[in-house]
Amino acid sequence: MNSSKLFWALLQGAAALGAGAAHAQDAGAFYKGRTVTIVIGAAPGGGYDTYGRLVARHIGRHIPGAPNVTPANMPGAGSNTAAANLANILPRDGTQIGAIYASAMLEPLLGDAGRIKHDPAKFQNLGSASHEVYTCVLRADAPAGSIEDARRAEVILGATADGGTTVDFPLMSNRYLGTKYKVVRGYAGSREVTLAAERGEVHGACGLAWSTLSVQYPNLLQDKRFRLIAQEDMDGLPELAAYGAPVTGKLTATEADRRALDLFYSQNVLGRPFVVAAEAPRERVAALRKAFMAALADPELLAEARRLRIDVAATSGEDVEALIARLYATPREIVESVRSTLGR
Repeated sequence: MNSSKLFWALLQGAAALGAGAAHAQDAGAFYKGRTVTIVIGAAPGGGYDTYGRLVARHIGRHIPGAPNVTPANMPGAGSNTAAANLANILPRDGTQIGAIYASAMLEPLLGDAGRIKHDPAKFQNLGSASHEVYTCVLRADAPAGSIEDARRAEVILGATADGGTTVDFPLMSNRYLGTKYKVVRGYAGSREVTLAAERGEVHGACGLAWSTLSVQYPNLLQDKRFRLIAQEDMDGLPELAAYGAPVTGKLTATEADRRALDLFYSQNVLGRPFVVAAEAPRERVAALRKAFMAALADPELLAEARRLRIDVAATSGEDVEALIARLYATPREIVESVRSTLGR
């Protein structure tokens, strides 16, 4: 390479390095002295609230400029209320981070796309804080003590609202496993659902994240008041298998039914997604993604997670977006089968 070409190559390299430094500096300058809000699309006390507040307590020191970070609950419509506000109303400058249901990320695919005024597939994903396995738990005096029993006897389940896991998971079981769950909607959150079961208002609930139950009821597997009758997943957890809870994804009668559950349960892999608006500047999103992964690897956060008895399993924003792209490419006949089951 002659001296002229070498000079220009060095100059271009320096410019690229300078541009990268400027972006990082811009993010730090922007966030310094500001407040970042974690908008939690669930009521206080449940699993999404626990994870949202955990991240809020630790992510700030990893964001350039060290902004103050505060959580704010915005429950409603299976967290689509929070998602709609993130997309349409709240500032879209990178100061609002949504901690929303995994099901809300799939609303245009599996939900009622006409009822939402935003496209969650366009959110920029920071990542997910955990992988989930959902469960079905009944009181010991319920008319069913197993999935087989629930195929023969009506079981009354408490639930939140359409689009929430406590509604959608039992609907899927009714369609693809032949259970006879009757879903009673209207409870504010998963904690209110389990309290309703304790009071005897309902027999129990399905679509409850094990990470949530294990916090609320650390001795659930030994508690004679309840029976954990199923893991609503394709693989499940070894500790719950040892307890005797079957994996519903392995109980289908046909391959078509298995593929339908595989699509629906893919949201378990999405876990606890954290998102920002599509319009947030890319350099700020890059800084937030890096901060999110750093926070979930932070020894202080992990120590607190152990005290709270919750699992942290970080998935990067890039991997979450790749999974969502794959899900939106699912064959139409499988999608339509699931949509009709959910009443969409």
